[in-house]
Formats: sequence, structure tokens, C-alpha cells
Amino acid sequence: MNPDQYVQDKAASSGSSFYYAFLFLPKERRAAITAFYAFCREVDDVVDEVTDPGVAATKLAWWKSEVHKAFSSPLGQSTHPVMQALMPHTQTFGIEERHLQAVIEGCQMDLDQTRYLDFAGLQRYCHLVAGIVGEVAARIFGQTDERTTEYAHTLGQALQLTNIIRDVGEDAMRGRIYLPISELQQFDVKAHEINKREYSERFTALMRFQAERAHGLYDKALALLPNADRRAQKPGLMMASIYRTLLREIESENFQVLHQRISLTPLRKLWLVWKMQALGRM
Repeated sequence: MNPDQYVQDKAASSGSSFYYAFLFLPKERRAAITAFYAFCREVDDVVDEVTDPGVAATKLAWWKSEVHKAFSSPLGQSTHPVMQALMPHTQTFGIEERHLQAVIEGCQMDLDQTRYLDFAGLQRYCHLVAGIVGEVAARIFGQTDERTTEYAHTLGQALQLTNIIRDVGEDAMRGRIYLPISELQQFDVKAHEINKREYSERFTALMRFQAERAHGLYDKALALLPNADRRAQKPGLMMASIYRTLLREIESENFQVLHQRISLTPLRKLWLVWKMQALGRM
């Protein structure tokens, strides 16, 4: 299997909404974002799938080294198929070593801490695992205006907060609660209640607060996007449509996220992407 096929299979098998937003991109941009997404999946899977923290830390250290060697070598030499698929696109789309190292650093945070004292701490995590990803994606999609960077970073954070809301129950099973401790205290929700999957009016109020914050970030991101880049950034807008629809679905089910993973069907995601693509042609 060649590197391009490897990253294609990695992206397709993930079942992520991101895959649908890539479908309408020109070939080179689609190849670049697919390789970058596969990289993000590889390092994220280290945290989610490796049960021994020591082994996971060793694997992330290997990725740090692999990325550094790839960018330090004149020929971008790499041993992993993801890096082999990604490196040919780095110069074209302005992807730098610092971007990839930031994503790895964010995944390292999952090994080093399982709780966040306040939203400022959580924002740092979201910056690394989502904001930076948004910035790289915007470059690949065809960013021409510097102001688009702030849009992409803000949208990335909105998407990550939506993930956190969706995955509260699953994350708790892994020993992680991303909801800030200060906000749990504000709404009088105890960590053991989340771990035991106990719903309450207090929990619903807490989650409504989280959803309102995410909606605010979606609104802010859309307001920040310069008109000059609106057409090029359509894949990001597709992601916003899918994830905001998911957020509204979670709200409509009264935040029943402790015992299940609420999701959109592939057909519904494809419909949302197609609808936005069709609107862009009008």
C-alpha cells in the first residue's frame, strides 16, 4: 500500500465528518488535507487506543522525532506513510513543523492531565488540538486573507467544544472530564455523577451553558471570515454546518450524552455537505 492510499484509508475508516467536507476539493488540496487529517488521527489514536500511559508517551515522543526529522531533512525524509504522504504538500500550503508539533503537544496534554481547572486551561488544549488544525486546514483550502486565520482558529475551537459536549460520557469512561472544574462547581455537578452517568437538572443546565458557548464561537467564527475567502473556505463552512446540526441534535435530546453517543447519519452529513455545495453554485 502506498502512502497516499494509506492516508485515504485512514481518513475514510475514521467515519469522521471531516471526510465528507473533503469530497468536493480539487485533487491536490484533497490529497493534502487527507494526509494532514490522517496525521492528526494517528497521534490522537495513540492517546485513545494505547492503554499504557508510558507506552503512549513513548509513541508520542517517536512522532515528535519523526516530524522533526522530516522537516530537518532537505528531502523531507520520513519513515511513516502519513508523513511520506504529507511532506510533499508542506511547502505548497505553508504547513510548518510547529503546526504538527502543536498537535502532538495537545495529545500529550491528554496523558498529563485528565481535568481542567477553568475554561482558560481548556482553551489552551483546544488551541493545540483544534485551533491549530483549523489554521492548517484554512491554508490548504486556499486562504488568501490573513484575517482568515482567526476565523479558522475560532471555528476549530467551536468544533472541539462540540466534540467535548458529545463525548462527555465516553471521555468519563476513559477517566477524563474536559468540562472545567470551576463550571462543574458553578452548576453544582459532581464528577462522580458524571462517572456514574447520573442525569439531573443541574447537569442539563451545565451542558446548556457549554452549548451556548459553542454557539457563540460558531457565530464569532462566521463573522470573522472575510468575504474574499468565503468561497475557498467552503469545506470549513461545511464542517460548521455538520457540527452545529449535531449540537442542535444534542440539545433537542436534552443533552442525553452520558450513556450514548449522539451522532448524525452518514446520509444526513452528505446531505448537509451537498446542500452547501449546491448553494455555493447559485
